[in-house]
Amino acid sequence: MLKEVRPAILVMLALTLITGLLYPLAMTVVAGTIFPAQAEGSLITRSGQVIGSALIGQEFKDDKYFPGGLSATPAADPNDSTKTVPAPYNAANSSGSNLGPTSKALADRLKEEVDKLKAENPGQPVPVDLVTTSASGLDPDISPEAALFQVPRVAKARGVPEASIRTLVAQQVKGRLLGLLGEPRVNVLALNLALDAAKLQ
Repeated sequence: MLKEVRPAILVMLALTLITGLLYPLAMTVVAGTIFPAQAEGSLITRSGQVIGSALIGQEFKDDKYFPGGLSATPAADPNDSTKTVPAPYNAANSSGSNLGPTSKALADRLKEEVDKLKAENPGQPVPVDLVTTSASGLDPDISPEAALFQVPRVAKARGVPEASIRTLVAQQVKGRLLGLLGEPRVNVLALNLALDAAKLQ
């Protein structure tokens, strides 16, 4: 019996070594060599300090900045570990809200967000990605339409002409991958950094 079992054990050990150690190690070395920035998390630095990642959204509350889309990621409630509290862009707990199309809570939240945005920019259609959450809750990008919708608020808060902000948004639009995949998008952190760099106060 040992004669029949021994090859199976050897194959299992060999495959465990190859697929569990050698392959991941080789891919880590290759990725770190060919794509060093991406392998390290696409970190963005300013004055030598890490301020975020191009791959993970973060919250911006000041009217002088463009906020990203809504995030439904939770964290443990510090007062009751059996419950959760909202924690936007919590990379340790990527998730959506699990609220479906028949959810009254979702319908009420959507109406509240749409009404708030319509008051901010009357007469303009509200882009859907400004009122809905992404599946991961970590999306760093918004649509060009969502960025342009926010231009009047940002321009007013900075005391600059809207045309200056629109030009900056247009410069930050990334097209479809290979001209085919995905949708045009604007990385919110990159846009806000470009706003500060342009000294549009």
